[in-house]
Amino acid sequence: MKNKAILFLMAIMLLPLTSMAQDIFAKYSENPDVTYVSIKPKMFQMLAKMDINSDDPEAQEYIKMVNSITSFKVITTDNKAISSDVSKWVQSRKSSLEELMVVKDDGVNMTFYVKEGRDTDHVSEFLMFVDGLSAVTKGANINMNGEKREFETVVVSLTGDIDLNQISKLTQKMNIKGGEHLEKQEKK
Repeated sequence: MKNKAILFLMAIMLLPLTSMAQDIFAKYSENPDVTYVSIKPKMFQMLAKMDINSDDPEAQEYIKMVNSITSFKVITTDNKAISSDVSKWVQSRKSSLEELMVVKDDGVNMTFYVKEGRDTDHVSEFLMFVDGLSAVTKGANINMNGEKREFETVVVSLTGDIDLNQISKLTQKMNIKGGEHLEKQEKK
């Protein structure tokens, strides 16, 4: 009986850690306070074939990189509790990721993390965390699904065999805010 009580207490104490370790994207994919995007590899393969001159060497590199993406997920929210949970999730992931760079501007904090891949030019995971967006989206005329929205937090996860030299090109092609900062990092 004493062993069961100890196990029960340990389980209760570890419960907060298991909820943090849970995939944040799965946790909030159905939440109405979250805008959730998940792009599967097949979609990237289709995008890679659209509107690109296949004889162009740069286009070839882009196609190669896009075909190597295994997952692209985004969560955007203005809900403070969810933002806090996302922030905790990112903090819990920091030990397995390397901080690539931080951009702080007008109350907005952007942090880019990577998980090293097969060599120094490739990563197996790219994570972008943006917090404090309400400072710049408050009062902006942003409508989604017919509702006016403000954003506080955005987290973007990209996995695969990703060439760091191509990420900024991809973020620009997909019109992802913050991608211009990656290009500046690349040229350093």
